[in-house]
Amino acid sequence: MPVDALPDLTGYDAVLFDLDGVLTPTAEVHMHAWQTMFEELFAAWGIEPAYSERDYFEYLDGKKRYDGVASLLHSRDVEVPWGTPADEPQTDTVCGIGNRKNLVFSRVLRSDGIDPYPGSIALLDALAAAGTPVAVVSSSKNAEEVLQVAGIRERFPVVMDGVIAERDHLASKPAPDVFVEAARMLEVEPARAVAVEDALSGVKSAVAGGFGLVVGVDRGVGAEALRAAGAHIVVEDLEELVS
Repeated sequence: MPVDALPDLTGYDAVLFDLDGVLTPTAEVHMHAWQTMFEELFAAWGIEPAYSERDYFEYLDGKKRYDGVASLLHSRDVEVPWGTPADEPQTDTVCGIGNRKNLVFSRVLRSDGIDPYPGSIALLDALAAAGTPVAVVSSSKNAEEVLQVAGIRERFPVVMDGVIAERDHLASKPAPDVFVEAARMLEVEPARAVAVEDALSGVKSAVAGGFGLVVGVDRGVGAEALRAAGAHIVVEDLEELVS
């Protein structure tokens, strides 16, 4: 789509952003952490076929951590007890496996740091100048830490993350619950708001929530896949939306 055909996001009542892969390249850290953990797990348990990058996009990307673990294991006909979030990382439960992955993620984040995408900062600056409210809608329980490390936490009056979703028993993306609740927290109607996502599950979540504009950011999943999931427009970088 040519730049002159792209909408002006400042004309909407609010813009709600996914975090990983939209504002910051933490999706790459998540992908590496998931791959490391599942390759070790599959080898130890003799699970076939081996973990692949496609598994990340189909079963993990955009979902709450434990839902993603259960979904991927189910794809291999493996069932383990759900457990509780307090399970130790070495525990062979859905929650224990999810906590195991989180150790890898947190270690990489603390050691390497994270910078937001420059194009995303450019769009945030434009929205701030126009007085357009913004929020973060992330399935990650690490969202607050990522925003702080990236130096952009203060830009967002509302952060709907995996911690709040678990506390309030909100269904994971692709269900609409987290996006709709974030819009409520911003006191805007979804039909008058924009949702920005790079994950298929996130795009489906925003579409199901009735958002007036759903922007897909193609960081690797593919423009056609994002459109098929319901994205109204697809860009490769959010700077394309800065007029």
